[in-house]
Amino acid sequence: MHLENIVIDAVDPGRLGRFWQEALGTEQLTDVAEGFETRLHLGEAGFLDLCFPRVPDAAAGAHRLHLDLHPGEDQDAAADRLRALGARDLDHGQGDAPWIVLADPEDNPFCVLEPRPEQEGAGPVASLPLYVADPAAAADFWGPLSGWVPVAASAPAALRHPSLAGPVLELWPQPRPEASRKNRIHLDIRLDPGDDMDQVAREVLARGGAEPAHDWGQLPWRIFTDPAGNEFCVLPVPTSDGDEHA
Repeated sequence: MHLENIVIDAVDPGRLGRFWQEALGTEQLTDVAEGFETRLHLGEAGFLDLCFPRVPDAAAGAHRLHLDLHPGEDQDAAADRLRALGARDLDHGQGDAPWIVLADPEDNPFCVLEPRPEQEGAGPVASLPLYVADPAAAADFWGPLSGWVPVAASAPAALRHPSLAGPVLELWPQPRPEASRKNRIHLDIRLDPGDDMDQVAREVLARGGAEPAHDWGQLPWRIFTDPAGNEFCVLPVPTSDGDEHA
């Protein structure tokens, strides 16, 4: 298994997807009414696809996962470029923190970080902070799913691709339980050849996750939650180059 997608709910997938494509310098894959997809190439770490499915009301979701961006050579200049693309400044209670908090065109918070040693080799997305109930236990849960390994970071627990390229998945203790609200941003895991979906489901449940019921009909992927209630999807082994993403 490996981590393949960052999925961001969007009322207007094209508008939001094009913002992030310009922000990150990614490669467009799909632009249709029901969704936009763009690919972030990560060198030895492969790629992550950013997927923007259409939803009726993205504002109803919770913010328990967000993107932290690499500042490049000039943090202020990077923030100004993002504002010019359609981002706005956001007071998220950060006070005099060294990072800059912005919101994308659909009000998803994200940060432009100050330079940090652990950002080396990350690319434009430095980290993916995720709120969880127990960071150490979450690392044990997410490690086998993502194929990423524990690394030192500013977060209590963190995972990264074994090549140490690409972003860091930072696991932070959640300020309060919010498991009843769907995440506006979630992660997708892709099965590799030889993986068995039912066996993965058993392992997810054994490690404290859940497979909630849904009324979305027959899907080619399965929807789970981690022990903190964060949704994620497990996608089947690709059958062709045109295999769809969640």
